[in-house]
Amino acid sequence: QWYLDSGCSKHMTGNKSLFVKYEPKEGGEVTFGDNAKGKIKGVGSIGNLKTSIQNVLFVDGLKHNLLSISQLCDKDCKVTFEKDLCKVIDINNGQVKFIGHRHGNVYIVDIDDLVNIKCLVSMNDDVGYGIED
Repeated sequence: QWYLDSGCSKHMTGNKSLFVKYEPKEGGEVTFGDNAKGKIKGVGSIGNLKTSIQNVLFVDGLKHNLLSISQLCDKDCKVTFEKDLCKVIDINNGQVKFIGHRHGNVYIVDIDDLVNIKCLVSMNDDVGYGIED
């Protein structure tokens, strides 16, 4: 499960076992909500046969998987929120790319449910953090 997060700057996880492709990369740190810090230990791809999230940071000590809303918006998508769900929509063609469901006060996406999310493809691996199918 991935939390849609308006406060994180990049897609990130603390679960190294989720990576299907991984490259160790020392450098930088992330500040958590309680002001504790976690070190960035690597970057890679997470996903399944249909879709993968590219350039996801592995952050030591992070307890949840986070999808950055700002990164989604930077990839020509808009994110709309409703009472029980949210939608990520390709602004170029209006197609709904995926839906997150509300659980309590957070919106969660199940990566296994993602389909055809081309608007999130990173065009430059050195710059973008996105999802591709």
